[in-house]
Amino acid sequence: MPSFQYKASDTSGKIQKGLIDAENEMGAASLLQKKGLIPIRIEQGGNQNKADSDIIGFLKKASSRVKSRDVMLFTQDLASLLAAGLPLDKALLVLSGSSENQAMGAIIREVLVAVQGGAYLSVALSRHPSAFSEFYINMIRAGEAGGVLEKVLERLGTFLETGQELREFISSALVYPIFLLVAGGVSVAILMGYVIPKFSMIFEGMGSALPISTKILLFISNGVKNYWWLGLIMIGALVWGYKKFESTQNGRIKIDTFKLKMPILGDIIQKSDSARFSRTLGTLLQSGVPILDAIKLVKEIISNKVIASSLDSVHKRVKEGDRLSNALASVEIFPFLAIQMITVGEESGRMDEMLMKVADNYEKTLRNLLKRLISLLEPALILVMGVVVGGIVISMLLGIFSINDIPM
Repeated sequence: MPSFQYKASDTSGKIQKGLIDAENEMGAASLLQKKGLIPIRIEQGGNQNKADSDIIGFLKKASSRVKSRDVMLFTQDLASLLAAGLPLDKALLVLSGSSENQAMGAIIREVLVAVQGGAYLSVALSRHPSAFSEFYINMIRAGEAGGVLEKVLERLGTFLETGQELREFISSALVYPIFLLVAGGVSVAILMGYVIPKFSMIFEGMGSALPISTKILLFISNGVKNYWWLGLIMIGALVWGYKKFESTQNGRIKIDTFKLKMPILGDIIQKSDSARFSRTLGTLLQSGVPILDAIKLVKEIISNKVIASSLDSVHKRVKEGDRLSNALASVEIFPFLAIQMITVGEESGRMDEMLMKVADNYEKTLRNLLKRLISLLEPALILVMGVVVGGIVISMLLGIFSINDIPM
């Protein structure tokens, strides 16, 4: 029988953590409820040893910045406590003492004080814009207005979890390619800055007897050894110039326009923002946010400014009475399939559901596309590294062999 790690609250609000054996998560929740506990979080993984737990706990406490994962866990835990029947202030009190991130715990305590003072949850959360986005606040506000705060928190938790899973998938997929790139770069830097200069003393005085490839290699190696600081300054200047240009509105538009026109990157950005647009808009509509307000909120979370700017035109046309699908088709940025699915949703009166299906479809497509790209990227990096290192070695060997050709 599998073991589950649990975090639960008793009737006094005290947090309890431990392991429980059950057939599944539902069974574990049922056993905890029979003990008079309110389940907050249940996860399979009871085989984790104490050393691993201590390391993970240390790493979590070491970070004081509120991250998207902290907000996601807070949202899901608050939804669970409200679903169990706890009042809002009691649920916040429980979470304020159970957060593993100290900064998040401090924010929850401040939110609790504001709520106990008579403020709405949305107002209390809005005082912490670094942790809770405008989109998040408006979702909570819609839930409070409609008396469905618990359901809205559940939708928000699902929404945040989906985004977190996609980010973690991309991060984990890029770990090995980045490792290869860094390892290759360090290897080439050591060869060019330390190993080859040792051989250059052997070739002193040979002049024209050296092969052209060896001469080029020695010239580059000499530059790396003596002028590496200049290279760092140039790289720093380029990065600074790019950041400066990107910080301007005109510069960001030009950069994002160029990104959209790139063969592979443009397709990834378009699919990613289409999925983000669809899931966010669908979640807002399900929570009772009016469509015009929802479009404005969606604009704020779109990463590409060209796509985000096109939503101004979409908002204007919808405000004038046009259908969302027609407005999206007019800007010629969103994929044709997405527009057709939204059209079906409008005609069937289930646009929010269809928007979620569009998001699911494009997130799945994006994952498959990234998997294929990374599966090609890894051997490509290995090949490039092999060619570079092999070229360096061959150039040095040609130089060594040419010593025999010098007339005595």
